[in-house]
Amino acid sequence: MSIQSSSGGIPVVILKDGAQQTKGRDAQKNNIAAAKLIAEIVHSSLGPRGMDKMLVDSLGDVTITNDGATILKEIDVQHPAAKMLVEISKATDNEVGDGTTSAVVLAGALLENAEILILQDVHPTIVVDGYRKAAQKAVELLEKIADKVSATDKDVLERIARTSMQTKLVRRDSANLADMIVKSVIAVAEKKGEGYLVDIDDIKVEKKAGGSIKDCAIIKGIVLDKEVVHSGMPKKIDHAKIALVNNALEIDKTEFDAKINITNPQQMKSFLDEEQRMIKNMVDKVIASGANVLFCQKGIDDMAQHYLAKAGILTVRRIKESDMTKLAKATGARMISNFDDLFEKDLGSAELVEERKVETDKWVFVEGCKHPKAVTLLLRGGSQRVVDEVERSVHDAIMVVKDVMEKPFIVAGGGAPETYAATKLREWAKTLEGREQLAVEKFADSLEVIPITLAENAGMDPIDTLASLRSKQLKGNKWTGIDVMKGQVASMHASDIFEPLSVKIQIITCATEAASMILRIDDVIATAKSAGGPPPGAEGMGGMGGMGGMGGMGGMGGMGMPGMDM
Repeated sequence: MSIQSSSGGIPVVILKDGAQQTKGRDAQKNNIAAAKLIAEIVHSSLGPRGMDKMLVDSLGDVTITNDGATILKEIDVQHPAAKMLVEISKATDNEVGDGTTSAVVLAGALLENAEILILQDVHPTIVVDGYRKAAQKAVELLEKIADKVSATDKDVLERIARTSMQTKLVRRDSANLADMIVKSVIAVAEKKGEGYLVDIDDIKVEKKAGGSIKDCAIIKGIVLDKEVVHSGMPKKIDHAKIALVNNALEIDKTEFDAKINITNPQQMKSFLDEEQRMIKNMVDKVIASGANVLFCQKGIDDMAQHYLAKAGILTVRRIKESDMTKLAKATGARMISNFDDLFEKDLGSAELVEERKVETDKWVFVEGCKHPKAVTLLLRGGSQRVVDEVERSVHDAIMVVKDVMEKPFIVAGGGAPETYAATKLREWAKTLEGREQLAVEKFADSLEVIPITLAENAGMDPIDTLASLRSKQLKGNKWTGIDVMKGQVASMHASDIFEPLSVKIQIITCATEAASMILRIDDVIATAKSAGGPPPGAEGMGGMGGMGGMGGMGGMGGMGMPGMDM
């Protein structure tokens, strides 16, 4: 039983049995330590020389990756403060796609440096305010030095995609993959006023173990992981005219009970003939429209399959709705629900529709669409684990290309913008009065954790590297960063290492907000799950008793407090 004493020394029971409370410094220390541990986990996987993690879940499934968001999602984090860092990696992944590891490493550094100030009796609120101002200033500085590029400049977009993949398993094949990724994003981009909008759902990514990463290909159209429904149908059709139907080619069974009195066999035959005639009628409408390929979202009756095969129409059934939408965008076909509405103008076109064997499966390829607004990337790799990691790498690269098309500003990589912002922040900190100045300086130190970690992971001496980086930047070479592969401080322009400005801004804002939130916590109250039955005095409350508990600290209890004593 948790007993609190009021100022008059009277003991008061506030929290129920088994509840834990950590207050003040202890709570802060505990939260900061947990967050630092999370940052440490992903710390070694930052940059081109970063290492991968092997994660094994409870079922024994293995994931091998160095993608920060994936690592933190797979290891089921229990500690509530640590969960906040998992959330920022998730948000960064959804928002900009890349920089998930950097965001977590930066948040860990911000907390570590804040702890130093808190131990020197600087109030957490002052640290938080200082951090907020510094983050705002850092974003302004980066916006000032960012280069504006053309949103459709393939050369720039390829460099961006390559930089994103430099840190991943697919590094050796990044040039080939970058070319495919840029082509696919440009294909699905839609012009909106001055800028572009990219919906990455229009890029379908299909993966299949087998072959090698070199066998990855872009298909100007859609790949369906289905086979042709009937063995008598053609497996390949050139100059395809495609009908998309989201209705079943079957006779609907009625929902309600109906009785038909049949008195002689002749009536039975005419009843069955009528069903057959209705199905033939539907197929005739498909044939009349001039279609030679039919994609159906629902089922197709055996009899209908026979008629379609006789007419030489390649047919695929039970296609996912999302794939049907992509097919419509790729081929220019109009999706119809009623066969009576199917006319030639509704058909889409593709140079080739063909069923091919990919490893052990048969897939249908729809290729050579004229101006496809949806395309497919077919990823291959030596094993399932490799293909999974290729998919994650390609997702990040697609996202960064999308970021630059939607906001065409880029900065150098290799820790250059962070070092530049840190140097400028230190100068700016001197103009501030009071203790906020200390917080801004600590923010600058935290930013430099990115170049330091890059150097550490590359086996370079972090202190010497940072000193050399600072001195070159102070001479006015703001694009100087760490060329990790060569193990030296060099111009990032020469190494072609570029990143989208939006990724950098997301990293800084996300990390600052998470660190600020954790720093403001001075009390952690974890309620134990009740040992059965409503709390005393709640019997007469009806349903409300339980609700009260929910509104209280229930949120914390759900976070799994066993991790609190880390």
